[in-house]
Parts: sequence; C-alpha cells; structure tokens
Amino acid sequence: MGEMVRTVVVHDENLLCSALVQLLRSDDTLDVSSLCPDADCPDHRAVAADVCVMDGEYLTGPDKGRVERLRIRFGGRLVVLTTAKRPGVLRRAFDGGALGLVDKNAPAQRLITAVHTVARGERFLDESLTVALLKGSEMPLTTRELGVLALASQGAPIAEIAARLHLSRGTVRNYMATAIRKVGARNRVDAIRIVQSAGWT
Repeated sequence: MGEMVRTVVVHDENLLCSALVQLLRSDDTLDVSSLCPDADCPDHRAVAADVCVMDGEYLTGPDKGRVERLRIRFGGRLVVLTTAKRPGVLRRAFDGGALGLVDKNAPAQRLITAVHTVARGERFLDESLTVALLKGSEMPLTTRELGVLALASQGAPIAEIAARLHLSRGTVRNYMATAIRKVGARNRVDAIRIVQSAGWT
C-alpha cells in the first residue's frame, strides 16, 4: 500500500457529500473526510488535507473569492467536479488555480485517479472538458454587461439597475440590448438563462 492521501470533500448537500466520501473511501490509499463550505471545521485532518474535492457549483454566485480561499487553505491542490455544459464554472475553477477538473459524468475511477494525480502536484483535466474550457475563455460579455444581466436576473427593473450601477437608464438599456445580441438570445429572460446555464454568473 502506498502513502495515504488525505482528502477532504467540500460539498453543501449532505447526501451528495456522503456519496462522494464513500466513493473515494473505496480506494484504500485515500483517507477521506468532509467539510461544510465556509464553516469552521474542528477536524484537523480536513484542514491539513493533501487534496480538496469540491463541486464546481460552489464557485458560482456573487462570491468570487471562494476558490481562492480553498486554494490557500489546501495548498492549491483542488479537484473540481463539473460538466461541459458549464464552461463558465470550468473557467472560474481553472483561473482560480484548480489542478484537477473532472467531468461529473465520468466513471468513478476517474475521480480517484484525479485525486492521486493532483496529490502529486500534477494537473488532471478530463478530455471531455477540454473544449468546454476553451469556450469558457470566450465569454462574450464585458464585466458591465454581465453586471446588468446579473441584476436583471434578481428581478431589478431598469431604473433600479441604473441607480445601483450609477448609469443612466438609456445606458442600461444599451448594455442589455448588446448582451442579448452577443449571446444570441431572444430577449432578456433568454439571455439570463443562457448566461446562468453556462455558469458565467
């Protein structure tokens, strides 16, 4: 038996977290524990883990610093689970320094292989995610256009978006129209759906 690899699973859904922990424990060389996101954990094994496995959905939302905090906490040896349908999530994980990117639709052994690869300080990228990662780098919207859509997705009307971003209503409408055109959407609702489905917000 080789040297044990201390692995922590970070997931905010208990059932899925337990399933991932059990899957990884099927490898006798992995010492696996779990950690609730953003929680202070008294389990020193988790804090001192060699590899951190996490769901890519944890990287979405307004808090852009999540992956950075985990990368600092676990020495950069992150394995992120996601799908090719979420190029924005892939890009965020890659740019945040994750060494491992594993397709959620991959065989279970792929995740175990990724953990061992990342534990050695090497990069692991599922072939099925390569094209999606490239697409994630082609996010067509500017930061301002993305901000306008993000506020619109929360139900904010044009006037409120303008006030919050310190823009005129006409400028907000222009940003909205440009964003809709860039992502090939029919309207603002469709644009929001496309952007959220890709994981760009």
